[in-house]
Amino acid sequence: LLLLLPVAGCGDGEDDRTVTVLAAASLTETFTELAEDFEEDHPGVDVELVFGSSTTLAEQAADGAPGDVLATADEASMQLAEDSNALSDTPDTFASNRLTLVTPPDNPAGVTTLADLDRNEVDYVVCSATAPCGAVAAAVLEDAGIGHPPASEEIDVKAVLARVVQGEADAGLVYRTDAVAAGEDVTEVTVEDADAFATNYFVAPLRTDDPETADLAAEFVTLVRSDEAAAVFEQAGFGAVVRQ
Repeated sequence: LLLLLPVAGCGDGEDDRTVTVLAAASLTETFTELAEDFEEDHPGVDVELVFGSSTTLAEQAADGAPGDVLATADEASMQLAEDSNALSDTPDTFASNRLTLVTPPDNPAGVTTLADLDRNEVDYVVCSATAPCGAVAAAVLEDAGIGHPPASEEIDVKAVLARVVQGEADAGLVYRTDAVAAGEDVTEVTVEDADAFATNYFVAPLRTDDPETADLAAEFVTLVRSDEAAAVFEQAGFGAVVRQ
């Protein structure tokens, strides 16, 4: 029995903790990097990342789904969670993003401007209207006078990007950061006046009855708003918070 005791002590201890972060799909690359940094600075803590549409994640948080931090790509989604009393603190902005147009690398449909989406033979995709990227896309298309409807509306921006990368669409409206992350897998077509439709990102801790988890969630939010994180966001193509 005495010989077994030290072995038992080498397993997962009671101090091991998990912090669940619900984040917009467009934050996949940056939050993965920040989570690794957080885990390195907090031995025994595992950051579980759940990515998806901001609206869907906010609705899940409002319904009491497991989660300790919420990061959204728009204010409306965060407001939904706040109105349901799911947050434990006031939301903060930490970065901004803007929409851009991407095509497959060889650009088979010859899309060179946003106006080309109005051609009937061009199959382009956007996010669902319920997702922040879909709402921004709708505003951009309306402003440009595009009447030709999209071939499909995807659940989130990563799904839009995947359709383009896989050659299943001639073009897609995604965030600038997604175009940066895709690299040579896409060709980017600049959207004029896209800055006018820039959207801010929000982060806040979610309510929990566990004081230790609440402290860790608050620390993760602090990291997201730090200078260290700002450098990560800038490198990924995010912009500074837009004052509206």
